[in-house]
Amino acid sequence: MNKIRKGDNVVVVTGKDKGKRGVVLERVSPTTILVEGINRVKKHTKPNPTKGQAGGIIEKEMPINVSNLALFNVQSNKADRVEIKRLDNGRNVRVYKSNGETIAA
Repeated sequence: MNKIRKGDNVVVVTGKDKGKRGVVLERVSPTTILVEGINRVKKHTKPNPTKGQAGGIIEKEMPINVSNLALFNVQSNKADRVEIKRLDNGRNVRVYKSNGETIAA
């Protein structure tokens, strides 16, 4: 079970975008995640007349490592760590480490 999933609000803990918040768009690999508005880069593209693409410089999000992100806790208004607990009925749930609240899935 992944601690950070698609649609979660996350905070960047380290790196050039430290302190910024965004929503997880997709999980690229087990260790990298694409976050909206985070780790934006300028990419130089060549024109491709067969596809109708104009050349130039475009800005896009690049994947960021999971270790540089933390889940945003709405109650405490801070970044928080996550643990996975098994309930009595056998289901696994994500829980904030600071206050023990379950994360709405």
